[in-house]
Amino acid sequence: MLLQGMKIVSFCHYLQGPSATQYLADMGADVIKIEPARGPFERSWSGANVFVGGVSGFFLAGNRNKRSFSVDLKNPEGRELVLKLIDQADAVVENFRTGVMEKLGLSYEDLKKRKPDIIFASGTGWGLKGPMVGRTAQDLIIQARSGLIAATGPHDKPTAVGCAIVDQHGGALLAMGVLAAYAKKLTTGQGTHVQGSLLNSGLDLQTEPLTNYMSSRPGSGAFKRQENLISWYHEAPTGVYKLVDAEVVIPTNDIANIAEALDSDALRALQHLDRYDDRDALAAAIAEAVREWTYEDLSRAFDARSVWYGIVQSYEDVAADPQMLANDVFREVDVNGETATLVNHPLRYDGKVPELHTLSTTVGSHTAEILREMGISDAEVDRLFARNIVFGATQALQDVAE
Repeated sequence: MLLQGMKIVSFCHYLQGPSATQYLADMGADVIKIEPARGPFERSWSGANVFVGGVSGFFLAGNRNKRSFSVDLKNPEGRELVLKLIDQADAVVENFRTGVMEKLGLSYEDLKKRKPDIIFASGTGWGLKGPMVGRTAQDLIIQARSGLIAATGPHDKPTAVGCAIVDQHGGALLAMGVLAAYAKKLTTGQGTHVQGSLLNSGLDLQTEPLTNYMSSRPGSGAFKRQENLISWYHEAPTGVYKLVDAEVVIPTNDIANIAEALDSDALRALQHLDRYDDRDALAAAIAEAVREWTYEDLSRAFDARSVWYGIVQSYEDVAADPQMLANDVFREVDVNGETATLVNHPLRYDGKVPELHTLSTTVGSHTAEILREMGISDAEVDRLFARNIVFGATQALQDVAE
């Protein structure tokens, strides 16, 4: 495994932090997830009320290949156990509200005094300074504040992206930062405070349109566009178009080539127009030209002239898509007698998908194991459980058969 030997202590909940540490765990890091006695929010809630074998789909989406250590951080003994874990770790990753780690005595400044080479990664909502620090930050709120919603969908009906895109991208960026800091530590022996935020993640998703907008400042009128067009800055025909039996996307293409593929005199008459300045007229003409085509016929016509296009698929279509199957996108796994379908790690290493070796299906499922790894005797482990300093199952980790 690529990150074998790297140890991470994770104080993460919801999705940004868990996604970051899941990427790292998939790559081989030993990620220990610190959990309260009743578990974090993602264990008790799931979108569409999906629970598999009693385990939240939300939890399953962002917490594979991690070990669960459940402890009372407000208890001095519990906090000391966590500090001993951190003494053995390369990195701490947290996405609590600003100030929470300070209150626990686990801030970067606190830990750096104890362990100068520690990597400390903070996944915040708004960043570490500014007027919004301390305010609630959540994926949809950031989509709105960052301009993403205003720039998406029809200009007269701003549309949110239909998934927690900012959280997920924020997790990927935070994992990238941890890896950069780890490379620095391996070469210099120095620690780093990695600082990510949902706000910066939402803006980073829009690097191309923001660069174009901020460099030209065309004004709010630039967002007005014909209903098929997907953005304010792309030229025609870049958009979504309805056929008789399907919807397709048609990205940047030569209008004359599309006109020939569709054998459309109306489009031929417009092929001299500027694809950006006259994009509304061109998009409307294309929408009219394709509306009576079936997907099969359109595919044949477009393929013959190398026109770029793609079909709009539902999740049911995605599940059966032969390209998804060829890419090993999904993995079925048993969860307490029921079957969950997980989305695999997005990268391939030497052509292979990283293994799934651990699922912490219950809070504290690895607490006893981790305590023993720290050199704590069985009698002391029993005492810690009996005094409710630590929590969870005392059996060994659940191995997941490939």
